[in-house]
Amino acid sequence: MTKKTLLLLGFILLKFFLQYILISADYDLQRDEYLHLDQGQHLAWGYQSVPPFSSWVSYIIRLFGNGVFWVKFFPALFGALTILVVWKGIEKLNGNLYALVLGATCVLFSAILRINTLYQPNSFDVLSWTAFYYTVINYFKTEEPKWLYAAAVVFAFGFLNKYNIVFLIMGFLPAILLTEHRKVFAKKELYFALLLALLLILPNIIWQYKNNFPVIHHMKELAVTQLVNVRTSDFLKAQLFFFIGALFVILAGFYALIFYSPFKKYKTFFYNLVFTLLVFIYFKGKDYYAIGLYPIYISFGAVFIADKIKEGWKRYLQPLFIAIPILLFIPIYNLFFPNKSPEEMMKLSSTYKSLGMLRWEDGKDHTLPQDFADMLGWRELARKVDSIYLLLPNKEKTLIICDNYGQAGAINYYTKQHLKAVSFNADYIDWFNLSIKYENLLRIKDLKNTDDEVKKTLPYFGTYLLAGRVTNKYAREYGTSIFAFTAANIDINKRIEEEIKETKRKQ
Repeated sequence: MTKKTLLLLGFILLKFFLQYILISADYDLQRDEYLHLDQGQHLAWGYQSVPPFSSWVSYIIRLFGNGVFWVKFFPALFGALTILVVWKGIEKLNGNLYALVLGATCVLFSAILRINTLYQPNSFDVLSWTAFYYTVINYFKTEEPKWLYAAAVVFAFGFLNKYNIVFLIMGFLPAILLTEHRKVFAKKELYFALLLALLLILPNIIWQYKNNFPVIHHMKELAVTQLVNVRTSDFLKAQLFFFIGALFVILAGFYALIFYSPFKKYKTFFYNLVFTLLVFIYFKGKDYYAIGLYPIYISFGAVFIADKIKEGWKRYLQPLFIAIPILLFIPIYNLFFPNKSPEEMMKLSSTYKSLGMLRWEDGKDHTLPQDFADMLGWRELARKVDSIYLLLPNKEKTLIICDNYGQAGAINYYTKQHLKAVSFNADYIDWFNLSIKYENLLRIKDLKNTDDEVKKTLPYFGTYLLAGRVTNKYAREYGTSIFAFTAANIDINKRIEEEIKETKRKQ
């Protein structure tokens, strides 16, 4: 085994090790993770908010036992593969061993570590962006048609994972038109590659069509509830922090794409960075949507820096440049990972506030950063639902309806009673089992006003009880209430069917 291979293996093993120690045992899985895990039980070519790729991975996780180890394994794997692609990109750009180590260090000690702590489509999204750019580098270098087909396959899987990759194409097309590589539009192989990509994503497009394009509804809802709060200044500031330890390498790559003669044929990437950021700003994209844009520029920057360090300065600058990403990662480690208890994190609230991390999607400041608050209270909720369920008469005829997908998914994941909670929110609206004649209802409400739920639901039942609440004050779900309604006096199934139809009609 060569020294180069051993170093690469070392980076990959370190990557996996870090991903498993960056989350404190005080935290549960994050809200979105539960939804993606449940999608693995309902395989389809599309869902209300995401394409199908995550459900395929979730199905594999279920085959392996559905444990937290495997939930965290796959985002770590996608992050390790991102390091591998950047490494291969450096090799393709004729970088030496030092360039490889510098590039891998920059990718490892970056915001990608944070992205890879959560089982969400974002990890594979970053990988697919990086892999797409890698295929483009290969095509620009060789002009072999096989790289066009490879790019098509990478784009298709990226699309089937998260529609965010469309932003890549929107930024890359005008960039390629400004360089000599626009001649690719005259090649028939490009159109065969486009056809291949279309065939691969067609099942999802057909699913969208048959379901009245829920992605459009989702994007409209996102624009009204979240993207409206995105500020351009916050978006641009975040771009500097994602790869703060590698910023000098990325800027070096940006410079090299203009002035470094060996990179002359890759000038498209200079324009690509500009156009893609402008597209994100125009559409008010969330700051982390753009993370996949940067790893490939680390490849360019690492090769340029390794080539330009003067011989007499190598003994000083080479270790310094390796140390910078690691040293700057230390404050990131202390702030951006849920590796301390909520009580300990509260001591850093002024720092979080100054960084804008307490500002949630609703545009308001809260006690903890939103992602951390979204990882608390779930096991407590599931445990209380389990205990209440066991006390119900005819408990096997109990329907559990939640206000949001996080509640439903968390109950389904942590339950010891094999319960199947649902919601009128997100994909759960399609997963109601109405083959059972329900007599009881457990209603999970995130509203603090209990009277509203009682007035709305009690007329359909004989008795009710406010049976429990989430008491973790740091959780986003703090105060979420569990109502137990029993002895139904109407056909609950029929009432649920009507509400499902009404909800879908509004969508």
